[in-house]
Amino acid sequence: MEKLTIETNSPEETLTLAERLAGLLAPGDVLTLEGDLGAGKTSFTKGLAKGLGIKRVVNSPTFTIIKEYKGRLPLYHMDVYRLEGSDEDLGFEEYFHGEGVTVVEWASLIEEQLPENRLAIEIHHRGEQQRQLTFIPYGDRYITLCKELQKNESTDN
Repeated sequence: MEKLTIETNSPEETLTLAERLAGLLAPGDVLTLEGDLGAGKTSFTKGLAKGLGIKRVVNSPTFTIIKEYKGRLPLYHMDVYRLEGSDEDLGFEEYFHGEGVTVVEWASLIEEQLPENRLAIEIHHRGEQQRQLTFIPYGDRYITLCKELQKNESTDN
């Protein structure tokens, strides 16, 4: 599988898709999110959090870089937008290989620090409410994950 593309027609559909994906996640999974400002990266992460059973309000960690949430699996939510051009080692490795799920917004800014195996997700506007989500798996684990997500999507639609 090269990539999986799914279109959603509302913020609620995007949240539901993220919730479904959360049900497939395991400790140590790394998801990267790319998309324009306002494309829905943080909203997608809110859906993941809901699917992981996290009750706290999830918002962008723009000024703190990393926020941690407790649920079925811990969620490590990173927004590395402000790190562009920084060579500083912030201990990302601990999160990438930890007990939880790591979500990295603006991941291309720390490309050299990302694990080789991960699920890259690109979110693009397709209208005021519509979004196109492209899932690009790197590694066998994430190829399998995309196939499961695709199977879930086709049985629900």
